[in-house]
Amino acid sequence: MEKKKIMLIVPMLHQGGFERVCVATARLLDSYYEIYIVMFDSRDIAYDIKGLNVIDLHLGVRESLAGKVLNVFKRSLAVRKLKRKLGVGIAYSFGSSANMVNVLSGGQAKVWVGLRSYMDMENAGKIRLFSNRADRVLCCSKRIEEEMAGKYHCRKAVTLYNPLDVEEVRRQAKEEEPALPWDGQGKIIVSMGREDDVKGFWHLLKAFALARMEMPDAKLMIIGEGDFEEYRVLARELQVEEWVYFTGVKRNPFPYLAAASLYALTSYREGFPNALVEAMALGVPVIATDCLTGPREILEGEGEHYGMLIENMSPEKNMDASVITEEERRLAGGITKMLQDGAYREAYCKAALRRAEDFSKEVYVEKLRAWME
Repeated sequence: MEKKKIMLIVPMLHQGGFERVCVATARLLDSYYEIYIVMFDSRDIAYDIKGLNVIDLHLGVRESLAGKVLNVFKRSLAVRKLKRKLGVGIAYSFGSSANMVNVLSGGQAKVWVGLRSYMDMENAGKIRLFSNRADRVLCCSKRIEEEMAGKYHCRKAVTLYNPLDVEEVRRQAKEEEPALPWDGQGKIIVSMGREDDVKGFWHLLKAFALARMEMPDAKLMIIGEGDFEEYRVLARELQVEEWVYFTGVKRNPFPYLAAASLYALTSYREGFPNALVEAMALGVPVIATDCLTGPREILEGEGEHYGMLIENMSPEKNMDASVITEEERRLAGGITKMLQDGAYREAYCKAALRRAEDFSKEVYVEKLRAWME
C-alpha cells in the first residue's frame, strides 16, 4: 500500500525551536508516511537532515517590502506546484511565514498550520486567515488553543506539545565533554535561546550578578545564536564578565545543558519552550517566568510542581547596570535558594525527570497519526 505523502514546510533550519520540531517530526513520521521537508533557504542548517527528503526552494529572505511581498507569491506558487507534483495529502507548516505560504498555496492537500509561539498571535489578520483557510491549527499550548476558540471562534484548533526524545537528548549529552572557559568546579546557571529581547537576558544577567554576591563560585552560560555584544558590555559593567560565557550556536548543545546546576528561563513571552523540557530530561532543576504560555503548563500539573515558577518579568529592556528591579531581586533569590538548599534542589531534579516523560515523542506521534489517518 502506498504511503500517504506529508509535506513539512519551514523557512530555514538554522537553530531554533520550531525548526527543531520540524526535523523531529520528519524523523518520527518517516516510517509511517512519505515525508518531504520544503524549505525556503538551506543556508546555515543546524540540524542533522541526513536521510530526509529535503527540497530547497532557493527563495531566501528579501529586505525590501516589495521583495518580501513578491517572495510570498513566489514561494506560494512554488509550494502549490510541489503539492500537486508530489501528490501531497497533508501540508503542515512551521512558523508564521511558512504558515502564510501554506494557506495561500492551497491545492488539494489538507492545510495544517502550526502556532509554535505566542508571538504568532500578534497579527490578528494572519490569525483570521489561518482560521478561515486551514483545515487544522496546531497550537503548542492550551492557552493558545483557548484563545483561538474564544477570540477567533476557531474550532479547528488543537493542542500539540512539542515532542521530546528523552533518550536521544541523554545520549547526545554524553557524546562529548563541553568546552568550558573555567577551571574547577562551581555552580553553573544555563539558559538557552537566540539573542532576542523576548528572552529577557538582561534580567538574567542582573539577577546572576546579585546571586554571585552570595555564591562566589556561580557561573552563567547562555547558549544560542547571536554575538550578544550589548550583553557582554552589561556583564562587564556588572563586574561579572569573567564568569559569563556566551557559547554561540552549538550543533549539539546537550553536553553544555547537562553541565548545568540550574536552568533559568527569563522570557517574558514564549510558546512551548523546548529547552526548558530538554533541561528537565537531563535532570536539571529549572526556574522559569510565568509568562503567558508555556512554563506554567510544563511546571504545574495535577497538584504537583516540577520546577520553580516566578512572576513574569517586564518586557521593558533596561541595559543600565545600576538599575536593579525588584523582579530581578526575586529571580536572584530563587536562583540562590535552588542552588544553596540541597534538599530543595534534589527534589526538583527528580521532579524534572518525571515530568519530562509526559512530553515524549511517543505521545506526539500518537496524536499526529490519529489526526492524519
